[in-house]
Amino acid sequence: MKLQNMFKKTRKRNRHVSNHSHPEVPEGLLRKCNKCNAVIMTEDVENGGYICPQCQGYFRMPSGKRLESILDAGSFEEWDRGMTVCNPLHFKGYEEKLCSLREKTGLEEAVVTGKGTIQGHSAVVGVCDGRFLMASMGKVAGEKITRAVERATEEKLPIVLFACSGGARMQEGIVSLMQMAKTSAALKRHSDAGLLYISVLTDPTMGGVTASFAMLGDLILAEPGARIGFAGPRVIEQTIGEKLPKGFQRAEFLLEHGFVDRIVERKEMKTVLGQILQMHRSPLQDGKEIQEKTEPFEMEEMRGIQKNQKTQKTQKIQKKEKQKCVGNRREDSMEQGAGNAWNRVCISRKKDRPAGSDYLTGLFPDFLELHGDRVFEDDAAVIGGLAVFHGKPVTVIAQAKGKSTRENVKRHFGMPSPGGYRKALRLMKQAEKFHRPVLCFVDTPGAFCGLEAEERGQGEAIARNLFELSSLKTPVLSVVIGEGGSGGALAMALADEVWMLENAIYSILSPEGFASILWKDSKRAEEAAEVMKLTAFDLKELGMIEQIIPEPEEFTADTMGEVCKILDLKIDEFLKKQEVLSPGELAERRYERFRRM
Repeated sequence: MKLQNMFKKTRKRNRHVSNHSHPEVPEGLLRKCNKCNAVIMTEDVENGGYICPQCQGYFRMPSGKRLESILDAGSFEEWDRGMTVCNPLHFKGYEEKLCSLREKTGLEEAVVTGKGTIQGHSAVVGVCDGRFLMASMGKVAGEKITRAVERATEEKLPIVLFACSGGARMQEGIVSLMQMAKTSAALKRHSDAGLLYISVLTDPTMGGVTASFAMLGDLILAEPGARIGFAGPRVIEQTIGEKLPKGFQRAEFLLEHGFVDRIVERKEMKTVLGQILQMHRSPLQDGKEIQEKTEPFEMEEMRGIQKNQKTQKTQKIQKKEKQKCVGNRREDSMEQGAGNAWNRVCISRKKDRPAGSDYLTGLFPDFLELHGDRVFEDDAAVIGGLAVFHGKPVTVIAQAKGKSTRENVKRHFGMPSPGGYRKALRLMKQAEKFHRPVLCFVDTPGAFCGLEAEERGQGEAIARNLFELSSLKTPVLSVVIGEGGSGGALAMALADEVWMLENAIYSILSPEGFASILWKDSKRAEEAAEVMKLTAFDLKELGMIEQIIPEPEEFTADTMGEVCKILDLKIDEFLKKQEVLSPGELAERRYERFRRM
């Protein structure tokens, strides 16, 4: 009865409390969620991962609890304790404020750094704690982050930083501002060493922290609903004289606009971090040395014999799968390219033909999608991310059409915008850094045509992909699975090898467009298809592609299993062939491939 009266009094008192956009965690027996105004027992909040049981809103999480939630038990080793805090501007009352906060929170500063393991993977970890001056970045906080990054670089370890901050620390003025430069410079050296940095954005991540280490991750994750931005909403509203839209500067807003890879719920954070770290493990971290260059000749010769035996076995399996896939048709008719070009154009455009997303799920069960171009948008016409293929990490990118009218509208009917090509390039450059092969699945009528596409630089985005792909120092394979339309397809097909499915097409533009431009009559599209030499068989004969993948007669997402089996075998063979080449040899061979055309 007493507890009920206490709740009633608290609710009555809470009605007079302003409704903030995030849950606060006052001291005492009860916690109040300022998202839904629910009053909750403190014990329930702490045991529930600092999540409101009523509305699932996130309370701000103390650094100690955060470390417990993501690190393996007993693995954390804290670094750089006892650092002296200075008062560079001799700001009145600042030192007293710091002393008071230390007593109240038990923290020395706004960030805790150290080393631990996440699902068995070693990492340097830093956690900002909003209880200490809203985790604003002063000299000591910046120094602790910089030292952690430098030590991670020295020990060749990945970094995971949980950002939470109101921005630069006003009491330290220009000294605080310089921490933005210092932390960013340290992270550049870490990146140049080929090491992984995961940034996790929590509520709030604002100001100078957003404009420095928080947004420099190879992968950027965010908690649901986290407020993220450079300028505060009140400042923006006062500057522009307008009310901001609902959801502005929230994690979901940033995901939509291409600045966040994934939104990860708190209960899944440890699992997702563990998965990412696993995909970025180097052979040296596993204690495996690369021995091919040091083995005696006899061992190399034996490996060659074993490899030949395995290749012969693979070829037998491929032939068997091919016969299954072709079904009742004669195999030699597939090899001779039976069927006219216009029929293949129509088949490549069928609505029930497997889309890019089907290949991602069919070939890569553990595919981890990443979002955004880090410039403006997350284009749904391009899906990309990380996966493990035959035990090795790969980067996978697919142009994706929709399965329904609504989804097709969302994906621009598979026609990428500039942001789609920039997202693909970002993932390709990341793959180069971490020595991951790139596998592209091409299926687009062409690049998206529209006012906004031109405003954002469609031509430049495609040209930049061609420019960078030509010298990318990691294997690249492109498979045309449906339509390969003009530069929109080529932007993801400047590869070491290009393959096509049996009924895919690849051309300078659509047959309708070709007929319209040359003959001023789009109705002659069927005639144009024959002239254009756009089928897989035509292009194989011209030396434009390396392989043709057979299809079943009725080719849908339900019948694509045999095609996936063939692709699985062939991709594995391709990667083994490429992995013996140095990065320089890869780039040179790719250049020569196109130089011959």
